[in-house]
Formats: sequence, structure tokens, C-alpha cells
Amino acid sequence: MLFVCYEKCSTCRKAQKWLEEREVSVEVRDIKSHHPNAEELRRWWEKSGLPLKKFFNTSGLLYKELQLKDKLPTMTEDEQIALLASDGMLVKRPILVGDDFVLVGFREQEWADRL
Repeated sequence: MLFVCYEKCSTCRKAQKWLEEREVSVEVRDIKSHHPNAEELRRWWEKSGLPLKKFFNTSGLLYKELQLKDKLPTMTEDEQIALLASDGMLVKRPILVGDDFVLVGFREQEWADRL
């Protein structure tokens, strides 16, 4: 499994600790230095079954700076994916990518149910 996170994010640290406590083996990838490309994001989004908006870090500074709350509704899916791929800090984290699932954000019960 792939665990995409940002080391300075407290939620990511909490999720990583949760995985370690349960001895879940993951490949850790820093979203800031190795952000996902458009192809990965599209695959993850399709596999997740979530609305694309759920992949945006809506509490992030860059999201607010770019005023994406107002812009996203008028953007196409391709434009949104390209925007997400442009900067890892726009992407909600952590992301846990398994063979047949993608979890976005850390909700302990959801992760426990899936794993």
C-alpha cells in the first residue's frame, strides 16, 4: 500500500502512528516533495468513489489564496485534476492507496473498517 502524507501535518502523523501500531506495511511518500501527477490522481479519484472536491485540501493556505471555493464549481474535472497535480499542498492528505481502494483523509473508523 502507498501512504501519501506530509510530515508536518498532525493528521498525517496520527494516521502513520495508527498504521504502525497495527503493523500495516506501507510505502511512505511525501506529498510536498513528490506530489501525485494527474494520471495518479485520476486513478485514485476513480478508485475512491468520492467526489473530486474531496481530494482538495480545503483548509490549506494555497486553496484559500487561490480562492478555489469559488472557482472549483466552474472548472472541468480535467482542469481540477491538473490543478491538484500542480502542487501537492492542494491535495487533501493523508491518502492511503490499496489495490482496490483509496482512502482520503484520516477517519479512524473508516480505515479500521477497510483494513
